[in-house]
Amino acid sequence: MYYEALDILKGMISRPSFSREETAVADFLQETWQQTGAKVRRKGNNLWMISPAFDIDKPTLLLNSHIDTVKPASGWSKDPFTPEESEDDKLYGLGSNDAGASVVSLYEAFNVLCHKKQSYNLIFLASCEEEVSGKNGIESILPELPPIKFAIVGEPTNMQPAVAEKGLMVLDCVSHGKSGHAAREEGINAITLAIKDIEWFNNYQFPLKSDFLGPVKMSVTMIQAGIQHNVIPERCEFTVDIRTNEFYQNKQLFELIKEQVGCEIKARSFRLNSTHTDINHPFIQRCLILGKEPFGSPTLSDQALIHFPSVKMGPGESSRSHTADEYVGLIEIREAIDTYIQLLDGCSIC
Repeated sequence: MYYEALDILKGMISRPSFSREETAVADFLQETWQQTGAKVRRKGNNLWMISPAFDIDKPTLLLNSHIDTVKPASGWSKDPFTPEESEDDKLYGLGSNDAGASVVSLYEAFNVLCHKKQSYNLIFLASCEEEVSGKNGIESILPELPPIKFAIVGEPTNMQPAVAEKGLMVLDCVSHGKSGHAAREEGINAITLAIKDIEWFNNYQFPLKSDFLGPVKMSVTMIQAGIQHNVIPERCEFTVDIRTNEFYQNKQLFELIKEQVGCEIKARSFRLNSTHTDINHPFIQRCLILGKEPFGSPTLSDQALIHFPSVKMGPGESSRSHTADEYVGLIEIREAIDTYIQLLDGCSIC
């Protein structure tokens, strides 16, 4: 299993698979998996397999990770598309850590678990467009699948279970003033109006705080105003990045913010809500027995688009993602396959 996983991962790294440009790697994976006799279903650049002994009367477990990558960061000292094993047993390459190692580890676990009688059905899904939260990724496939009871989303978490994940809402804000000559007492300065609202975004704390995710975090990250030095600006635009916890749905939070600020606000999307799975879920309890430590993840993944209980869990470390000279430890892949099987073989997901 380990050597097969490693070969597949090397094949993935050697094929650029930027978000919305994953065709080459999807073709490679489909051909590779079909050569084993598996029935591989495909829509766009999403690939999935259903356990042969599927029984509609059983609950269904989804194993998911993504095949797309970001573009290489500056500073690579190696070719990001040439998989390279080092003497200290690291595999370098773009997407090795995020999230190719999860894709191949979950695939191998899926194959083993399908050959053992379980109390649940299994679906393995290698999806696309995760890095851009694209609508042609996992969101487009879930309606095609049987009802899902629980999911493991493969992302680099050092094989610790992320039982909660912050959501994301981006606001585009506009403060409206009135233009005038800067030398005279005329006009209404839109920057001055914006400052008041920016201070609110910087300082306000929503009352409900999560044990795993903490408070809602609001950050003003972009601002633009003015046309020249001697004209009072009539318009000031700024952007707010909001990371939510499980107590606030994005649309609900939008309405609460709208009541507090004077600027015009527009949300780019309400899709990416926070997720949370109860610590008493059977899978999480099994993680605890094996010494795993549940945590809350500040980074976004396809969990935000999954509307049933899930955990984010995979080999590698989040800090290596989107960095130059990205790598995954070879032992991390071997241990991930073993851990997935150990956690899921004979596990109840209800």
